[in-house]
Amino acid sequence: MVVGAQAREIDTVVIGSGPGGYVAAIRAAELGQKVTIIERDTIGGVCLNVGCIPSKALINVGHHYRTATSATPFGLTTSGAELDWHQVQDWKQNKVVSTLTSGVEMLLKKHHVEIIKGEARFNDNATLNVLQEDGHELLQFNNAILATGSRPVELASMPFGGRIIDSTGVLSLTAIPKKLIIVGGGVIGSELGGAYANLGTQVTIIEGLDHTLNGFDHEMTKPVLDDFTSRGGVIVTSAVAKSAEQTTDDVTLTYEVAGKEQTITGDYLLVAVGRRVNTDDVGLNNTDIKLSDRGVIEVADNMQTSVAHIYAIGDITAGPQLAHKASFQAKIAAGAIAEDPQAHDLHYSLPAVAYTNYELATTGETPDSVKDKKLNAKISKFPFAGNGRAISMDETVGFIRLISDKETHALLGCQIVGPNASDLISELSLAIENGLTTNDISLTIHPHPTLGEAIMDTAELADGLPIHI
Repeated sequence: MVVGAQAREIDTVVIGSGPGGYVAAIRAAELGQKVTIIERDTIGGVCLNVGCIPSKALINVGHHYRTATSATPFGLTTSGAELDWHQVQDWKQNKVVSTLTSGVEMLLKKHHVEIIKGEARFNDNATLNVLQEDGHELLQFNNAILATGSRPVELASMPFGGRIIDSTGVLSLTAIPKKLIIVGGGVIGSELGGAYANLGTQVTIIEGLDHTLNGFDHEMTKPVLDDFTSRGGVIVTSAVAKSAEQTTDDVTLTYEVAGKEQTITGDYLLVAVGRRVNTDDVGLNNTDIKLSDRGVIEVADNMQTSVAHIYAIGDITAGPQLAHKASFQAKIAAGAIAEDPQAHDLHYSLPAVAYTNYELATTGETPDSVKDKKLNAKISKFPFAGNGRAISMDETVGFIRLISDKETHALLGCQIVGPNASDLISELSLAIENGLTTNDISLTIHPHPTLGEAIMDTAELADGLPIHI
């Protein structure tokens, strides 16, 4: 729409429709605000369209394919298992992604949220210019919530294009690569590397640190790395990626290890070295919003920026770049605008998950943080090899680790490696946030046989009264 100099007045505007933005818009509408949401690409943002959701779909396919082509100890064998990659991509896009994005758009409309497709730029602390296909529109807002997310970091020595791809590109390959090179062994690189390894790809990970999966300790990552290398995966740590050259058929990476240059050639090169916050292209220089040196927006515990009526959530704020963090902050920001006195981020436990072949999950304190903070803590660990349900599933690799205060027995942290870790961690986050003790957990009846029983067993171990170990 093309309008004149006169700005249209709106109540609350949300910029970005990812897991932070759309949740903020819906919650703000539920709290009585008239809400407008602006999205430059596709409703649902990166996570739903080209991030956490489609990647988990491919990871799931990789698990099933590996199961179908591997021997089992319980007498189930398959032969002639084939994978229709075109059908995989069609299912991922048209069944998984489209279902969720259309669902989000339906929810926005249900809550009478106005949706504007375009790029928002701040003119000042109170007005936005929205660039659209057919022109632009000037908006004057009472409140704004910034939820612009992040994008993959692009290295100058290996710009994206052709066979040098980012996390979005690797999800939409037209064929399963025979050889995949990954620069960056963090969560994204490790998850996608593991998925393609399960699909039969020869995967090589080049990591600058002396370890991969930063944020998870060695005891947690060892089963994952052992599994990856057992399937032919290669991990090179303390390596510096220097440059890449590509042809129409392949790409060659030059990297340096211990002062020696080496090269490796593959079908594609995935660069997954982190994500950059999207705060450089929304006109924040025209506002009084304060940013860190890295472009992160400074916020109070109610998500308020240095401009009182503008809030920021998600990847563009300090802390881990996690979708559930963005959604949580979204509800706080919407509540703060509605003057809810409880709208403050006071969380202690922020769970994080890696969807590697053996899932990793952590929340609260860790063994390293216990040492750094000099906490009077006890660490208790129970293996899935002692859990009946895990044994019946042939999923005995891994453990549950509880960290508790030695005097009060309050649960301080938890780490899980193994089956359904991503689901199991929620119980422990709930326990930590509510100040529960290991005794509270051990006295809670867990159904049998379940993986959740291992949580109870770990708590009993912490209490000094273990049954199954």
